[in-house]
Amino acid sequence: MTVAPTRVASQVTVGEALPEHPIPLTRTFIVATAIASRDYQDVHHDPALAVERGSKDIFMNILTSNGLVESYVAAWAGPAAVIKRIKIRLGAPNYPGDTMTMTGTVSAVEGRLVTVEVKGVNSLGPHASGSVVVELPEERA
Repeated sequence: MTVAPTRVASQVTVGEALPEHPIPLTRTFIVATAIASRDYQDVHHDPALAVERGSKDIFMNILTSNGLVESYVAAWAGPAAVIKRIKIRLGAPNYPGDTMTMTGTVSAVEGRLVTVEVKGVNSLGPHASGSVVVELPEERA
């Protein structure tokens, strides 16, 4: 995803849609991001053990899901924005071979604080949904 120029709150409107961002869910991506976040639970890297524990395959860990939500909003907001809060709920697992498409909509603008409602949806339904509060810089004269 390309990083946008820094936005300012006065130029953001409630209802504004963020661009869709598809993320291919490869086996390597799921395993590598679990390891990078030091999550060594076998369900994130061992297909046989994941199946033994009731899953159809390995699946993405919550730290990766949270990071993808953050990077999606940060890329839209620009490099001078500061993420203040992320609140997500997980739903359908992200399995290898699928694609998760991130979408977002601005739901509130209060001064420099902008709330974005986000969803990451795969072929099974919503994987991650919630809100991100981002602080945008002041407009310079």
